[in-house]
Amino acid sequence: MSSAVTHTPSPGPSRRREGNTRNRQAAEAAGRRGERLAGWWLRLKGWRILDRRVRTPAGEVDLVARKGSLVAFIEVKTRATAAELDFAIDERRLARVAAAAEYLMPTYAGPSDDIRVDVILLAPGTRPRHIENAWQP
Repeated sequence: MSSAVTHTPSPGPSRRREGNTRNRQAAEAAGRRGERLAGWWLRLKGWRILDRRVRTPAGEVDLVARKGSLVAFIEVKTRATAAELDFAIDERRLARVAAAAEYLMPTYAGPSDDIRVDVILLAPGTRPRHIENAWQP
């Protein structure tokens, strides 16, 4: 007596890669939307956006913004739920943004400007959460 066993083959390597690429593209698109929203929100708060998505050998800064004599290098994190926001940023990521900010300071800040690294956290249905001076070595 043979039992009928149905076997569903697992996705092959190319299907897995395809799914990862789609997920990555969706995450990238959500990140870009979040950066645009954060830039808009900062402008409403009186900031001037100096640059976006600035790459350096040390890492990337999502937004560079100025308000008076303060220049902020800003990491924007977008998550699907508000509950995920508490885990969106860690010391390693902040250190990378701080290293990139140090690299960019001469370009965007003058000798009398104050400089800081901020984080803006975004999730659907919530107000943007702006963490000022998030990195203090």
